Amino acid sequence: MSDAPRKVFPQRIFSGIQPSGGLTLGNYLGALKRFVAAQEDGIETVYCIVDLHAITVWQEPQKLRHATRELAAGFIAAGIDPARSILFNQSQVPAHAELAWIFNCVARMGWLRRMTQFKDKAGKHAEEASVGLFAYPNLMAADILAYHATHVPVGEDQKQHLELTRDIAIKFNHDYGVEFFPVVEPVIEGAATRVMSLRDGTKKMSKSDPSDQSRINLTDDADAIAQKIRKARTDPEPLPESLEGLEGRAEARNLVNIYASLADILPEAVIGEFGGQGFGAFKPALAELAVEKLAPINAEMRRLMEDQAEIDRLLGQGAERAQAIAEPILAQTREIVGLIRSRTG
Repeated sequence: MSDAPRKVFPQRIFSGIQPSGGLTLGNYLGALKRFVAAQEDGIETVYCIVDLHAITVWQEPQKLRHATRELAAGFIAAGIDPARSILFNQSQVPAHAELAWIFNCVARMGWLRRMTQFKDKAGKHAEEASVGLFAYPNLMAADILAYHATHVPVGEDQKQHLELTRDIAIKFNHDYGVEFFPVVEPVIEGAATRVMSLRDGTKKMSKSDPSDQSRINLTDDADAIAQKIRKARTDPEPLPESLEGLEGRAEARNLVNIYASLADILPEAVIGEFGGQGFGAFKPALAELAVEKLAPINAEMRRLMEDQAEIDRLLGQGAERAQAIAEPILAQTREIVGLIRSRTG
């Protein structure tokens, strides 16, 4: 065993969101709000609209184009500055797909068969699912490692995929006797990392839920936001005097966590303010806070979507910056694997 110090990689954050439907409060609190905070920390931030992941299941082309631009508008409206962070759509940087193929040849079938999200999405129809849906964790690894990213903000439901990325990096480095890819670290923090459905506090808030009442969309206006919070499922008991009193009360805990995350305070502080009060008092306060935080994002998204050519221009600039990072890393990967460069152009 060598006593040489491990290679230290410059810190770089990478994360991506699929353009497979509208943005929700869950996307904002669990991802976008944290992305904006990371942008302020002085670490290079790379944010990707993962349109290649979206097509692992059928997407109507025109809707996919709209969703991609709307997601870009959501990033920017939430506070991502395309001049300070790198913002682009995945398909415009070929390194993602090429590195994913190399990782297809590094990852083991058994690793992918253990991925619970494939089982959840494919269900009883696994034989009819696309190969892309089965293998997309390898593309996710390529998304991250194409930039030598060191940190990835993820929800609890993505931890398994990040562990696979770590396994791929470790196996690649071991197989080729190099210390080339970083072993990435997850970033999981905050009260509302995983925002739950407004209709069922045991299920994640999802843009694919058939009930629009289960989620707050970033495209919802103030009236819709307030109405959905008023109708959110709760129980008849008042809020407890301590966090321990939320045990077994999934819907109450979800609303407390949402308030805490929107207000940038701890859940304990929410309980300190509202403990002992009923939801008749708490829900209007939460609705007012949600409208205050989300209505400006909604308005800015609408403004941005009126000039889609400008959105495309900003994504193109981001793709050029992303390509400048990823292509040299991919070139080194080819060299390590033994793929000769036979073209001079």
